[in-house]
Amino acid sequence: MIRANHFLVDVADNNLFHYDVSINPESKSRATNREVLSELIKLHGRKSLGGKLPAYDGRKSLYTAGSLPFESEEFVVTLVDPEKKDKERAEREYKITIRIAGRTDLFHLQQFLAGRQRDMPQETIQVLDVVLRESPSWNYVTVSRSFFSTTFGHRGDIGEGLECWRGYYQSLRPTQMGLSLNIDISATSFFKPVTVIQFVQEFLNLRDASRPLNDRDRVKIKKALRGVRVETNHQQDQIRRYKITGITPIPMSQLIFPVDERGTRMTVVQYFMERYNYRLQYTSWPCLQSGSDSRPVYLPMEACKIVEGQRYSKKLNDKQVTNILRATCQRPQQREQSIREMVLHNKYAEDKFAQEFGIKVCSDLVSVPARVLPPPMLRYHESGKEKTCAPSVGQWNMINKKMINGGTIDKWACITFSRMRPEEVHRFCCDLVQMCNATGMSFCPRPVLDIRTATPNNIENALRDVYRRTAEIEKGKPLQLLIVILPEVSGSYGKIKKVCETDLGIVSQCCLPRHASRPNKQYLENVALKINVKAGGRNTVLDRAFVRNGIPFVSEVPTIIFGADVTHPPPGEDSASSIAAVVASMDWPEITKYRGLVSAQPHRQEIIEDLFSVIKDPQRGITVNGGMIRELLIAFRRRTGRRPERIIFYRDGVSEGQFSHVLLHEMDAIRKACASLEEGYLPPVTFVVVQKRHHTRLFPEVHGRREMTDKSGNILPGTVVDLMICHPTEFDFYLCSHAGIQGTSRPTHYHVLYDENHFTADALQSLTNNLCYTYARCTRAVSVVPPAYYAHLAAFRARYYVEGESSDGGSTPGSSGQAAVAREGPVEVRQLPNIKENVKDVMFYC
Repeated sequence: MIRANHFLVDVADNNLFHYDVSINPESKSRATNREVLSELIKLHGRKSLGGKLPAYDGRKSLYTAGSLPFESEEFVVTLVDPEKKDKERAEREYKITIRIAGRTDLFHLQQFLAGRQRDMPQETIQVLDVVLRESPSWNYVTVSRSFFSTTFGHRGDIGEGLECWRGYYQSLRPTQMGLSLNIDISATSFFKPVTVIQFVQEFLNLRDASRPLNDRDRVKIKKALRGVRVETNHQQDQIRRYKITGITPIPMSQLIFPVDERGTRMTVVQYFMERYNYRLQYTSWPCLQSGSDSRPVYLPMEACKIVEGQRYSKKLNDKQVTNILRATCQRPQQREQSIREMVLHNKYAEDKFAQEFGIKVCSDLVSVPARVLPPPMLRYHESGKEKTCAPSVGQWNMINKKMINGGTIDKWACITFSRMRPEEVHRFCCDLVQMCNATGMSFCPRPVLDIRTATPNNIENALRDVYRRTAEIEKGKPLQLLIVILPEVSGSYGKIKKVCETDLGIVSQCCLPRHASRPNKQYLENVALKINVKAGGRNTVLDRAFVRNGIPFVSEVPTIIFGADVTHPPPGEDSASSIAAVVASMDWPEITKYRGLVSAQPHRQEIIEDLFSVIKDPQRGITVNGGMIRELLIAFRRRTGRRPERIIFYRDGVSEGQFSHVLLHEMDAIRKACASLEEGYLPPVTFVVVQKRHHTRLFPEVHGRREMTDKSGNILPGTVVDLMICHPTEFDFYLCSHAGIQGTSRPTHYHVLYDENHFTADALQSLTNNLCYTYARCTRAVSVVPPAYYAHLAAFRARYYVEGESSDGGSTPGSSGQAAVAREGPVEVRQLPNIKENVKDVMFYC
């Protein structure tokens, strides 16, 4: 038995009524809409609503337990806006129309939960979810399904003008045991409520605030502050709030604007002095701009303070991510305790909205039965013979073991962009070559060229120079590996990968100077594992006897396993493409080598567009079949000499709301790709969605018992749950395949949407768990099934191809971050540069 952070919910048998709400004038702000409705209840009392306490979603829908005393009614309320100066503009009248939209009884929900009905009564669950979110929506800052407040504990500074707030996630879910409230603790980033000057200094890490901002800094600030609300502090008697829409291109000492109807013009600095007797100091800095371009309002940064409680929704940098993780990382025992405390703090039993609708929430975590799947046996070489090794608690080591298939590297070179001394680089290369040979590769000790040294601002030319020189020496034979020591300053990895993989056709291995200057054995071993798969080798495979017994279906007939993922640009990159990646296994029956393909598609589109395509060839006047699935099926047949008789498709990154949409489109593409190869070719498909982004956490029933936990105090690797907290009717399971390192392990949620191979639950769970031991980059079981993991790595790699120079995957400001070009009508997707064939043949994304 283990515990899950799900809390059983009981609902009284009520009739639920749904009403449409329209507010005139319309407001996009949920907070304003809530205020209007609150004023209505205050003004007219609950009497006019038949004594009912309604739950409101802040938009268009209102829900009640029992009906209101009218079918349709109009109300008028007046709100006073404290941000407006004069009385006439401050008062605003709102007309509210409430009209019956429908009613819901709980019968269908009960049938669905009991497994007697297939389709989920989504609206009923949504009503109950809105009810349970009503109270916290008034008291806390809402971010999607989470609530944050400074009352939940220490707010931690995470750097660059941001802080992290604690809070909790809450979602009502249908499960086998009935309705369940999934509650987890969470944290996210907020703007610090400081003056804008202070924010800019922290954000740009400025020591000297007297110097003007350059254009690059100005663009960065504009991106960070667009949409942020500030309050002014230059008038003693009143505070006014504004939303920032931009930043002026010129400093405020030069910014002239008309101050009256007669056309009198003055600078912002003069205006503040004359009007408010306020001497501005940062006159060489630009102004914030509010309002529209035609009617701008100029606000000096020093006269503005950022309003508290605004979430920072753009991409955090590596340092901020580290800081937020450090602030929130908790061992399982602490995390479970924090969740318990949060549930008690929320006092669901006293929630007036829950009482009104007859909802009771159990205050204890649910206990669920689980199984621990055995690890597979792995095959290695030792003293020239094949040997097996049994992983222990999700890991194993390479001591005295050799890779099952060592790759060969005869032609290699090394280039360094770091400040490391040439003798240090030479020593590192010798150590690495020695490790590669010791672990089973055949690696020539001498490079084709002497080690090259280049500056970080000349990366492209330096790489081309190495390529040209090696081609001259080797008479056109390609370089098999380029070892690259990165510069000390981050920002060049993406550019190096783009030039090597799409331009020159070189497989590269990048190393950080801080690791290369003092390499330990573990580091060299890990790099050797990566180099081997880039050289076409295989590090480890599942034992043959185990494959026969432990991977049902896969070993019987040729089986291809796909992994697919889509990566979207970070928030704020409004025209950048999304990137889809598909990988497929190429070495049946062992299944360790995966070929990867990538493709750009429309911004934020989740369905993979290029799985199958039909293109007209204008030259020959015929249609040509293409697409990633077809190309990978052909590659499988070329490698194994067999056509796949079974397909298993692990699809990462799909939310529950998109399941049916993605399944319909992508299954259709898989079918068409197969049929395009041979008439009547329809191998059975199993389509599994892999979800890592969820809030279910699993805890050992007794903390600290060594036989029930790993070293970090987490549940054991191989723990699988497919009862109680899973879907009432569908085939899904939670698998924690990895050992914890720090914090609380997150199990991966696998959802089988379609299964023509008729897997038993045991068989698919075992297959998935066994595959987690075949990940090429380390000697431990990973948390996500490797094909999905590789697809994620490949998609992430391709993001660098469209971003040019970017530090760590985040876009640079301006045009280089634009992966799409705006035209009349829809945004055009800029295609990715082609990866060279020799690179595509190996696991270059590892």
